[in-house]
Amino acid sequence: LPRYFVGVLDKDSGQMEVYNAEIFNMQPLLSGQGTGSLKSKTAFSSAETLLVTERRSIAQRVWSFGSLLLTCAAGPEYCCNLCVLICFSLAQMDLCIEAFGTSKQKRALNSRRMNAVGNDILNTAVTKAAANIIGAKGVTALIQDVAQDDVQNISIFLPPCNEDADKPENVYKFEDILSPAEYEALRVPAEVFVNITPEEITKKTEEKSHCSFVLEELKFLPPAEKSRDHKARCLWFLDTLIKFSYLKVIKKKHPLGPECPHIISRKLMKNFTSLTYNNGSVQNLISASMKAKITAYVIALALHINNFQIDLTVLQNDMKLQESRMMDIAKAMRLKISKAKGLLGLENDQNHKLGTLSLPLPVPKASGNQRKRRKMD
Repeated sequence: LPRYFVGVLDKDSGQMEVYNAEIFNMQPLLSGQGTGSLKSKTAFSSAETLLVTERRSIAQRVWSFGSLLLTCAAGPEYCCNLCVLICFSLAQMDLCIEAFGTSKQKRALNSRRMNAVGNDILNTAVTKAAANIIGAKGVTALIQDVAQDDVQNISIFLPPCNEDADKPENVYKFEDILSPAEYEALRVPAEVFVNITPEEITKKTEEKSHCSFVLEELKFLPPAEKSRDHKARCLWFLDTLIKFSYLKVIKKKHPLGPECPHIISRKLMKNFTSLTYNNGSVQNLISASMKAKITAYVIALALHINNFQIDLTVLQNDMKLQESRMMDIAKAMRLKISKAKGLLGLENDQNHKLGTLSLPLPVPKASGNQRKRRKMD
């Protein structure tokens, strides 16, 4: 345990006597200034009581290892078990630091005062600027600008959209989701879906080894070899995208296992993760914005798989998203939202939302969050 001492300097001899001491933290209440009464309405933040346990002389200034404790104007005298009560308000403490503090304490005091002044000036300037903007544009126009900014922020993470498309399949082109080389690389891993049997589908459903959307679509693989192979490749990549979205920080070289083609792993790492620096190393992170991007590409691919009408609630459950977030992304992708009954046995047969991509594309609207904000105003 630390030990405390009080040094008393004799001005005549120039020598200092050192005495044992104890420090007690107290919360005194004082009324008035200089009255000495403890019946107080004014509370100071902290105080220290210094109990000197031996007879000693009180000098004009009492110092303890270079730190100022008290300035005593009573003059030297002798006593036993003397209690010295040091009570400083914040303003009084600042004055003491100015007069007797160390260089470090004085720098900290100046910095705190400068920051206080800077914050006052900044708050005044921001308040004035905000008032000028609101007065010039009006609250309604500002809310519309914010809503438009939200749509633009989400659109950064969407697949390329061709608003002048002549048919739905050209709005989000398949080649923008999977390049020819990536599509070819999916041939081998997708064979497990091409040759799947109804018994295997039932077993995978019980084991929940794949997402609900994929398990349901596997029941309706077309018999034609080319169409069956195409749908199997799309389902395998969609299932891989959804599993990839569950990861937080990518630490492994092959996060989805060796069966995932290298070109697909590289695509996922490059397009759907952001770099972060942690513990002295660079890591790949799936942030909230990256998960939104994965969701958008999942929706676009699901539209191609299911004739441009999909059950958004099934995908929302697979992606582990809130409904409001899923609807915001779907609306940003210009889908028409409607209500429909979901798959039997899924989420207690809850009411599902259907998303349809049709022409002409609807105009983007503000999200539900913006409507809530408008009501608050």
